[in-house]
Amino acid sequence: MLYSSTRSATGPFVSSAEAIKQGLASDGGLFMPTEIPRLTEDDLLELTRLPYPERAARVLGLFLTDYSSEELLEDCRAAYGEERFPGGAAPLSDIDGTTVALELWHGPTCAFKDMALQIMPRLLSRALRKTGETKTALILVATSGDTGKAALEGYRDVPQTKIQVFYPAEGVSRVQKLQMATQTGSNVNVTAIRGNFDDAQTGVKKIFSDPAIREELSRRGVILSSANSINWGRLAPQIAYYVSAYCDLVGTSRIEMGDAVDVTVPTGNFGNIFAAYLAKKMGVPLGRLICASNRNDVLTEFFACGVYDRNRAFHTTMSPSMDILISSNLERLLFVKFGARRCKALMDQLNQNGSYALSHEELTALREDFVGYSADEAKTGEAIRRAWEAGYLADPHTAVGFAAVRADRGAHDRSQKILLASTASPYKFAASVYRCLTEKEPANDLSALRELSILTSTPIPAPLVGIGERAVRFTGTVAPEEMPARVLAFAER
Repeated sequence: MLYSSTRSATGPFVSSAEAIKQGLASDGGLFMPTEIPRLTEDDLLELTRLPYPERAARVLGLFLTDYSSEELLEDCRAAYGEERFPGGAAPLSDIDGTTVALELWHGPTCAFKDMALQIMPRLLSRALRKTGETKTALILVATSGDTGKAALEGYRDVPQTKIQVFYPAEGVSRVQKLQMATQTGSNVNVTAIRGNFDDAQTGVKKIFSDPAIREELSRRGVILSSANSINWGRLAPQIAYYVSAYCDLVGTSRIEMGDAVDVTVPTGNFGNIFAAYLAKKMGVPLGRLICASNRNDVLTEFFACGVYDRNRAFHTTMSPSMDILISSNLERLLFVKFGARRCKALMDQLNQNGSYALSHEELTALREDFVGYSADEAKTGEAIRRAWEAGYLADPHTAVGFAAVRADRGAHDRSQKILLASTASPYKFAASVYRCLTEKEPANDLSALRELSILTSTPIPAPLVGIGERAVRFTGTVAPEEMPARVLAFAER
């Protein structure tokens, strides 16, 4: 299968290995496959009988056709085995009679990003070999909190790679910051920026698109790649867990094969919910895709009126991984729905004006699959309490999704199952969860882990135990315009 840019229908076309290696297309677009493979009902029934690593390898094999089935199975078993995902990857947990949580946070960094970033470094390493690349791949990452740690852990000491992570200094939780600042590994570097996530993401994209920086890095024996969801190697593994979730719903008799299931995803950069959309395009019987946003509700407005406008106030919330106004993966949806020419025109408008507007017909087409809801801080706190009353301890991001489920139920009389993407352990945001449940302040952000555990009689996840006692390695903070210099300096090491 070949891949092309979302901004060009005429190529150049590249292999999946080349797309994963490059990360971003040369024209600034995102790589997408030239076709979406299909899964039949018989295929899904067969997958229900397989463990998660085998399911993931099968799904990835449909997209990554220049990787052998043996290679993918080896990598999936290594990525999703018991050592990294104790008890299994992507289990289901019932919240109430119709809402089922797809728990994506049982990996080494307690966030859903592990589901992609435990397999992605293996895919990249193979891509470098398959394309005959001899240079070192420098992975650039902008993170709103969870991607950074998951990428650092995934790429730690991987041969022929280095990884540089940028995060907003005041835009992540204390636990998230410590997870990154204490990261071990000889090939990693972490830098805070004075700005928000969009500043970090824009800075990374500018570095990718700067030919002078690329030329200088090449002279030093380095090529650039990405671990953000703009990289197809990051997004493809996310498709697998939606396919797997449907199989588990069938396998546990929660639904019958063929029953439609709505999916609710708390999202900022749109990658997670776009993966669900691709699973639906493949033939998985998914119904409406409910896009849940926090107070930064640019996506909610977009699906309501067809206008995408990032020219608005940026809000720092208790769900920081969703504090995003530039939803990069929305470009992929525009490409699939409207084609490369229209997609490029809309992206040009976004770059020039910070906004664009769809036609009535285009918005109607999107709303065949998507609906958007948002939750402010008060609604998020209420959702945390409501979920806990039902016996489910939710982090603030998952709570935003649960608030969207509740709002959707209020607007529609529907009794079918809703799959809710549960995206992070509540202990990554223990202080916020504790405040919402008790209306009290924890002694401090780190003691909140113990206080939440005592309050709810739930265990602190092993990867977060003792996080405040680990040695801090990275303390630097730079302005966004200093990011290129930081990258070049790190490449020289």
